[in-house]
Formats: sequence, structure tokens, C-alpha cells
Amino acid sequence: MRLWSLLLLFIAPIGLLATDFTTVEGVRYVPTPWADGDSFRVRFPDGTEHTLRLYGADCVEATVHTDSDARRLRAQRRYFGISNYGNSPQKSIDLAKSLGEAATLQVRAWLEDPFTVHTTFADGRGSPRYPRIYAFVSTSEGKDLATLLVQHGLARAFGVYRSTPDGLHRDDYREQVSDAELIAARNGRGIWAYTDWDTLSDERQDQRREELETQMAMGTVPPTQRLDLNSAAKEELMRIPGIGEVTANAIIESRPFTQIGDLTRVRGIGEKTLENLRPWFTLD
Repeated sequence: MRLWSLLLLFIAPIGLLATDFTTVEGVRYVPTPWADGDSFRVRFPDGTEHTLRLYGADCVEATVHTDSDARRLRAQRRYFGISNYGNSPQKSIDLAKSLGEAATLQVRAWLEDPFTVHTTFADGRGSPRYPRIYAFVSTSEGKDLATLLVQHGLARAFGVYRSTPDGLHRDDYREQVSDAELIAARNGRGIWAYTDWDTLSDERQDQRREELETQMAMGTVPPTQRLDLNSAAKEELMRIPGIGEVTANAIIESRPFTQIGDLTRVRGIGEKTLENLRPWFTLD
């Protein structure tokens, strides 16, 4: 058994053990060229390294290497209402990337001192090529990193949520981070300082329309490639008819499932939708 697993018996409150969290103190940030504010490499005290993906926050892409990265950056620009910044797509892209890099540098500064990670080791990969685990991160000052990012306008309240290590319900945590975003937007912090409020609604509508058209164009996964409900990546889930990014995130939040019928506990999925989705899933 790893050293930090043994230490868990002494350093983790009973409440954390009851929710299956592993709490690891004294974690160090590992600088990498690909890290961003919500996804980065860390080193546990026993020397093992992991890539974390924060619950509850989505930072702007600092680097773009694939078509998927480019589409995500466009969605983020539309979310913040900066697609028309400088009346130039290139200026908007450059601005977004610079603020994505600012988030990365700020996270590195916040995590300069040893910090604490709470995780259930749930698969947080954005792509099958890059294994990540979802986690809550508490800074050396005891502050939730995802909330800090949203408070400073360096991330949007978006992504996968779950109940927190101290027992706050998932929906309450979502509301907490959303409230932090509302305040950041009201005060024009971070990327919100560049928002064009007159076009924000239109930009978000464009994004929803494009996501629908993309889903229609991608079609469906072949019946011979049914997806494992407990391990399929978000991009894989979104290939199934009727599942967009929000529903895919909600499915990931609700894992693990013991049977396909448990999908009805996912918000937005009722009995009729379940019957449409059932043929696309398996449980290994």
C-alpha cells in the first residue's frame, strides 16, 4: 500500500472516508508545457505523479493543438462574449489565449506552497489519449482552487460537479461556483472585463446552434461499438443522439452506475430518453 494511503487513515476526517475521498496533503505542482488552469500535473508525497482535472471550473484554452481544442476555445469565447473583440477573430483568439495563460500562471503561483488534493480517482480524461483524474484542490490557505479561478474571472462555472469533501451537496457546490461567476462578471474581473454584453446572448445562441449541427453531422456510434457507461470519455458520450456537452457532464457526475436504468437519476434523462439511450451503452 502506498505511503499516502496509510497516512490517509490518520489525516482524513471521518466525513471524507464516508464519501470515498482520498485526501492527500503536501502535494506539489509539477510544471509542464501543456498545463492550463484547470488541468495540470502534480506529485504526491510518495513520488507518484498524476494529472488532475478540477471539478466545477473550465479555464480558457491557453494552447490549441487540435480541432477539438479550437472548437472548445471558440465555445469559451462565445460564453464570455468576446468573439467580436477588436472586430477581429484573430484579436479575440489572441486575447482568449493570453487569459488562458494568465490562469495557468496564477494557478502555479497559488500552488507554489504544498497543497491538498481530494479525489476518488474518477476518470477525468478529456480524450482517451490523456488520462486524468477529477479532483478538488485546496490551496495552502485552505481555499478551493476552482472557486478562486471563477472568482478572478479566469474560468467559467462549467464542467463536472460532485459533492465536496466536506459534505456540501453537488448542486449546492454548483450554485456556489455559479454565484462566484456572477459576482466576477458584475465586477468585470479577468476575461469578463472584455465582454460585449450587447452581443453575449447572440454569441451563446450561435454556440448552441453549432453544437446541434455538429452533433447531427457526426451521426451516431456504430451499434457494434457500444460505450461503457462508467468509463466513456465525454467526447464519446456526445456522439450519441440526444447527448450534448451538458448531459455528458451530468452522466460523468453521476458515476458509477450499477445498471443502465440508473441513467434516470441523471438530470434531464427520463424514462423515454432512457429507452432511446439504452442500446448505446454497456456496463463492463
